Amino acid sequence: MYAIIDIGSKQFKVQKGDILEVDSLSGNVGDKLDFNIIFKPDNEAKDQKAKAEILAHGKGKKIIVFKYKAKKNIRKKQGHRQHLTKVKILSI
Repeated sequence: MYAIIDIGSKQFKVQKGDILEVDSLSGNVGDKLDFNIIFKPDNEAKDQKAKAEILAHGKGKKIIVFKYKAKKNIRKKQGHRQHLTKVKILSI
């Protein structure tokens, strides 16, 4: 059984026991969260919640942003690491 849930304006297809890395969520490690279910194959998604647990907080892989203007000797190099939260789906 799977469901499509909404986490921070993004949608994920999940099953029980899945581990997701999503944009940073408020809460401590071990906290339980509820997410809205958008779609379930059995069409009973109305007013149902998916339960999840926060496993860890961290940062994603570094992305290099390089800006360059031709013939102007302007170069700017930046790095970025997105804050992420690892979440485990407990039930749908």
